[in-house]
Amino acid sequence: MTAAPPAAKNATAKAVFAGLPPRYDRLAYLLSFGQDRRWRRAVVEHVTARRPARVLDVATGPAGVALAVSRVGTPLVVGVDLNLPMLMQGKRNVSAAGKADDVLLTAGRGERLPFRDGVFDGLSFSYLLRYVDDPAATLAEMGRCLRPGATMSSLEFFVPPRLWWRLAWRLYTGAVLPVAGLLTGGPAWWRVGRFLGPSIRGHYAAYDLSWHLNAWQEAGFVEVGYRVMSVGGGLVMWGTKAGRA
Repeated sequence: MTAAPPAAKNATAKAVFAGLPPRYDRLAYLLSFGQDRRWRRAVVEHVTARRPARVLDVATGPAGVALAVSRVGTPLVVGVDLNLPMLMQGKRNVSAAGKADDVLLTAGRGERLPFRDGVFDGLSFSYLLRYVDDPAATLAEMGRCLRPGATMSSLEFFVPPRLWWRLAWRLYTGAVLPVAGLLTGGPAWWRVGRFLGPSIRGHYAAYDLSWHLNAWQEAGFVEVGYRVMSVGGGLVMWGTKAGRA
């Protein structure tokens, strides 16, 4: 199989997140007012509810979700990311946690995963769909790697549906987040702070919540559910791959 050329949005992801890995988790916690950890816990609870033996974590970054999945007793977690500096930081985090035998990290893209069909019992992904050119095809590709009856869960940023919270969110992402990023993380976090708000708004302008629900179903998932978290700052989704387990 020949490797497909990197997608345009893949290149954007690499550029935007350059320089972030060493303090990614700590700054993500601070800049989300601590909410990202609540969101991650929800993802982990869904993907591990059926006690999977092998979980794939796509867009693993510095392996925060992968480590959380491993800590609740999953024997093997494989993390995939296209950003090599993020993966290197993830490997340091895995080693520091004493999980080098349980959490394996490798380079890869969500829209072209280097695994056979149906080899995983669960799959999680975080902040991925804004960085691929074809979100629907990417969902189908991740579903390909799951056995029937397996659970997939995800975390994405969201736009608050209620007007006043949406206005506050616009102010925060447009003005407060870039400045807070600059003060706490330097120019790299200023760049990502400037990027996030327009990126999130643009994604949901093109792919609203109903589109996401339909796309999961078309990718072969049933019992698809979602939870809007923190007055609309985060969106956790989950579903079960159709077919006999």
